[in-house]
Amino acid sequence: MLKLFLSLRYLRKKRIVLLSIAAAALSVALLIVVASLFSGFIDAFEQSAIDTVGDIVLSPPAKFSRYQVLIERLEATNAVEAATATLSAQGLLHLGKGNVRAVQVWWIEPARRAKVTGFKKSLLRQKNSTGEISFEVPGSPDKIGGFVGIGVLAEPDEKTDQYDVATIKKMIGQSVVLTTGAVLKEKDSSADETGLQFRRKTIEFTIADIVFTGVYDLDKRFVYLPIEQLRNILYPNEDQATADQSAVCQADQIQIKLNPDKSGDTEAALAQIRGVWQAFASEQLGWDQYLISSTQIETARHLQSRFVAELRKQMGVLLLIFGVVDCSVVVLVFCIFYMIVRLKQKDIAIVKSCGAATGSVACIFLGFGLCVGVLGAGIGTILGYVITKNINVVERWISAIFGLKLWRSSVYMFSSIPNQVDWASSLFLVSLSIIAAGFGALIPALVAARTKPVEILRYE
Repeated sequence: MLKLFLSLRYLRKKRIVLLSIAAAALSVALLIVVASLFSGFIDAFEQSAIDTVGDIVLSPPAKFSRYQVLIERLEATNAVEAATATLSAQGLLHLGKGNVRAVQVWWIEPARRAKVTGFKKSLLRQKNSTGEISFEVPGSPDKIGGFVGIGVLAEPDEKTDQYDVATIKKMIGQSVVLTTGAVLKEKDSSADETGLQFRRKTIEFTIADIVFTGVYDLDKRFVYLPIEQLRNILYPNEDQATADQSAVCQADQIQIKLNPDKSGDTEAALAQIRGVWQAFASEQLGWDQYLISSTQIETARHLQSRFVAELRKQMGVLLLIFGVVDCSVVVLVFCIFYMIVRLKQKDIAIVKSCGAATGSVACIFLGFGLCVGVLGAGIGTILGYVITKNINVVERWISAIFGLKLWRSSVYMFSSIPNQVDWASSLFLVSLSIIAAGFGALIPALVAARTKPVEILRYE
């Protein structure tokens, strides 16, 4: 009790100790904010991939038909909750006179896609609807509808980096023109020796909804059209019986959502999906083993793993740099405690002359240092939490006061700064801060323990 009493007494009486507490708090807060922002960015990046393509992506080396059969077989397994087909293409979107944008076209199944990904919550008009999402144009059910990324239609404000959503919503119902094409089998002289010819198609569709995912690259490039109307769009004047079904009813990717009960055992789910694909490709498509084995079946997280690994390396380097800078806390604690030990030689001598052991005297100052570490780490944790949770508010204040926009979605991908605290890293950093404070007090504690009462009190 005497050791604890003296430690708390020094903590209360010596105002200079507050400086070391403040330094420890600021260093902990800084490291927590940096670790949380980096971890939040990585988590948001991985989650955006899942929200875009689902848990698992099946990508064959070539387009394939009869994807409906494959989807039915996948959903019949206990590992898959839902699956959807996607066909991608490039195109030019004509929004008006002199306004042409290069876009990535995704032919999709909207209702199925909403079950596999977080697609519904990114739609401005239909995200709060109770029914299934669709390409149906309000008031014009006979028109071809499509979804357009918000960044395709407009640019965010230069100062606020925000879209004028109210104005952009007014573009719903507007007709636009997409120029794209497909490689089709032909028998005329214009085809090459393989019998293939590129057919350019101009498609007029009406904007049925606007997609705002919050991921700049997606919102800036993508246009979504109904895959079930692909045949009618490419062959408006031909009988369906004569249409080349292998060219029309195709997909180049299957996006899969795992059953929540099986999501923890990803490897078993992947093995099951591979088995279904191999049987389907062999029986329905007649593919050889080389094509089947060339198919990529990977989780959305694994597809981003190389980029995420580099981000984690940068995070480690940045934390190491800030950690080295924050070593000044150890030096500061050492200097303050050493000064206290030199000034309190008489107190130390009296305590030792009353029978206190050498180890007990050392523990007084070591406990003093640990108390400083605990208080500094506690205050720093609270400060780091408040800053991280309100980082977007802080960024807006800086932008409004100084006219300096620190976060732009066109640079950092996302429309807002991730603000989730990384508690795992925070616990490690708090523990490290307490240990560092104790280490800074270790040498002064040893100096105090070696004090000889006779030499100090001889002339008192």
